[in-house]
Amino acid sequence: MTKPKLLIARKLRPAVEARAARDYDVVLNPEDRVFSEAELIAACREVDAVLPCHSERFSAGVIAALGPRLKIIANHSVGTDHVDLAAAKAAGIVVTNTPDVLSDATAEIAILCMLGAARRGAEGDAMIRAGKWDFWSPAFMVGRQVTGRRFGVIGMGRVGQVTADRARGFGMQIHYHNRRRLPDHLEKGAVFHDSVESLLAVSDVLSLHCPATPENTGMINERTLALLPERAILVNTARGGLVDEAALVAALKSGKLFAAGLDVFRTEPGGNPEIAALPNVFLLPHIGSATEETRDAMGFRALDNLDAFFAGIAPGDRVA
Repeated sequence: MTKPKLLIARKLRPAVEARAARDYDVVLNPEDRVFSEAELIAACREVDAVLPCHSERFSAGVIAALGPRLKIIANHSVGTDHVDLAAAKAAGIVVTNTPDVLSDATAEIAILCMLGAARRGAEGDAMIRAGKWDFWSPAFMVGRQVTGRRFGVIGMGRVGQVTADRARGFGMQIHYHNRRRLPDHLEKGAVFHDSVESLLAVSDVLSLHCPATPENTGMINERTLALLPERAILVNTARGGLVDEAALVAALKSGKLFAAGLDVFRTEPGGNPEIAALPNVFLLPHIGSATEETRDAMGFRALDNLDAFFAGIAPGDRVA
């Protein structure tokens, strides 16, 4: 029987690519090159399935140009904001994602961002690397302690829940806003807020874990930043589009925010030079899920969805 033809749009872990090559007529990207829009369309017109990352953008225009052969977009990501889901559904293209498997890794990065921001990790690292550590006193490099502080979560899904669990290890008080309140066994004593505004007022550390949607774009802005306690810390490991970066820069410069820990930006790759120039920001290049274990699990989960689809079974992680 002829194997379905599969395009893997970026370089994945060896075990994932080996399994894909075993079960599919696979087209790999060994140079790990980012496709242009035209190249992505041309490549997808020649395959039955594509396994992309968030770097491949399937806008309504792209989907309209794909032609009849492509049947499924099996994302190597939880987020699906790079795919126009309505357009895919209208075109009869199934879309899946990879939930659950990256929650622990992303939660670890959120805690790293929190601690790096609170304890001035970027400043200390830069100082030592530049050979400028030539002084010490009790007033030197004083940061903020997170133990016992209030940890606010926007988006109490899988990643938000795991991050809250990790924050509990520091004795932090968990507060959250979500589209709906969690049941008791998942809430674990956290305080639910039915509005973002109510949550912001009590968040000494605010951690973002919600999807990027048109409604959420720029939700952290001049108005909402002003609602945070003085010298709060912002953590974003979700999507860069959630934050108005000009407003963030102003809040960091003014001292309204003590610091920020960021793994995501509006412009990726590259980030924001204005943010990068500030000393009170701990920065990472979108590596929330970048562990060996998690990247293997994400790839296998995407392949599980493909296997189900081509076996005539509804994929477990279908989102469109």
